[in-house]
Amino acid sequence: MNYVVPLPVLLPLFGCGAALMFSRRPRVQRAITVSVLVAVVAIASMLLVAADRHGPQVAWLGSWPRPLGLALVADRVSALMLLVSAIVTLAVLVYSLAQGGASEDDESTPVSIYHPTFMVLVAGVSNAFLAGDLFNLFVSFEMLLFASYVLLTLGGTESRIRAGTIYVVINMVSSALFLIAIAAIYAATGSLNFAQLSERLGDLPDGVALTLQLLLLTVFAIKAAVFPLSFWLPDSYPTAPAPVTAVFAGLLTKVGVYAILRTQTLLFSDSPLSNLLLWTAFATMLVGILGAVAQSDVKRMLSFTLVSHIGYMILGIALGSAEGLAGATFYVVHHITIQTVLFLVVGLIEYRTGTTSLLRLGGLAKTAPFIAILFFIPAMNLAGIPPLSGYLGKIGLLQAAVADGSTTAYVLVGGAVVTSLLTLYAMAKAWALAFWRSEEQAREMSKALNEAAAEHDEPSLRHITKRAVEKNASEADRVMPTDVALAAGATEEDEEVDDLYDKPLHAREGATPRTLMWPTTALVAFSIALTVVAGPLFGLTERASVDMKARTPYVNAVLGDDR
Repeated sequence: MNYVVPLPVLLPLFGCGAALMFSRRPRVQRAITVSVLVAVVAIASMLLVAADRHGPQVAWLGSWPRPLGLALVADRVSALMLLVSAIVTLAVLVYSLAQGGASEDDESTPVSIYHPTFMVLVAGVSNAFLAGDLFNLFVSFEMLLFASYVLLTLGGTESRIRAGTIYVVINMVSSALFLIAIAAIYAATGSLNFAQLSERLGDLPDGVALTLQLLLLTVFAIKAAVFPLSFWLPDSYPTAPAPVTAVFAGLLTKVGVYAILRTQTLLFSDSPLSNLLLWTAFATMLVGILGAVAQSDVKRMLSFTLVSHIGYMILGIALGSAEGLAGATFYVVHHITIQTVLFLVVGLIEYRTGTTSLLRLGGLAKTAPFIAILFFIPAMNLAGIPPLSGYLGKIGLLQAAVADGSTTAYVLVGGAVVTSLLTLYAMAKAWALAFWRSEEQAREMSKALNEAAAEHDEPSLRHITKRAVEKNASEADRVMPTDVALAAGATEEDEEVDDLYDKPLHAREGATPRTLMWPTTALVAFSIALTVVAGPLFGLTERASVDMKARTPYVNAVLGDDR
């Protein structure tokens, strides 16, 4: 089975080349991309079964003798992450094909660029999960950076370029720090292989080891959007098209979390920074969810909940126990799925209404009941309502924290519970405003806010809306007819602006295309399936956590007798 390990990386790269060859034939590109992702899902499933039954699967590349070559390693954790990421990216790809953001008729998202770039993104994610050394992990991050920048700036609009520039600058800084950390680790140990480093880092002076650990944690905390290094995320993700935002939210930060999980367990198992990580998890949870509660746009709200729930994963990693690691792994699987599907549903809302502003949305439970169901299930799952997988993951983490018994751990239990309740509040707020209230109530609220702003000589909601639309007019692929009038230069006194509060939101006639609904529905079903198979899945994560704690199964599989 070892010969199969490189395929999740190689197939998307070959698919990228093939897609570029057929850049003028969009249907062929689509067939290539979908076929490659279906194959990656099948291969990831095989690797997970093999890793669970026979231990880590290792492939050495380049015909170099061990341990000089590059190693790709699929153990239980990496194979599980690989499978879930492949399923999610397949669903997002199918969604994007139907959305129009990746169609040949949409000039803002040229299909000839979209498919090859998406394949590079998939290859980078796969390589990050399978990487057996720090340098290969660095290469994975650079692949992700290249692909994500292109996807983030598709269309070349002002807001996307601005968000993409911030994203690139932040990631270039983290990449520079990563290179410094790699150089320092190689100078101190003579190796970058994870298995060798697990044996050699313990021989370093405590101060040197602590410095190296802090460098790596800083790099991965930026990638994972851990507070206070999460400031870039809420402004970067919401500007991208719905499928791009969905795959970013579901996967890119989790690659950073996985890197923290791998290095903390394999390289720094007896870390003196556990307490620091616990308090970082506490701050990430609370600051993120407080930001989410304050938002009036669904995309920004979900971006802040993304930051907040990263804290749950860091909590499990910081605890360092087998129970904590199992809970963190389970929660990563849950959160990849839920965060992705929520952004896809928001894409459906935007397609249907032309906006994601909670100040303007209303009546969707009546006009789009199936979309309402698709939003409600993952929203309650994210909030941790029993018996869904979000509840089970949180319970696993809280039990691990209680078992730890320290005062800090009990504080984290309280923080996690408060975060879950505030998540429920944020989701209930979005549901009440966007789905439950009527469109008439939404328009009345908009008028009232505008009048209140006028009384205090503040920019009116109409002025704010006008400026926002003018700013983003070129990227408004779902824009309402009224907004088009604003973007064309209508003033506050114009009748078109007054119609902003009188016309219905629905810019699309008829039902939302089934081709958009199917992949979203499939991903919601997959999230429910995680609840159904939660017992076996928790068993798998527990076995994985035992191996991570022991380290020897990984080290022996990679190095064998070559020590």
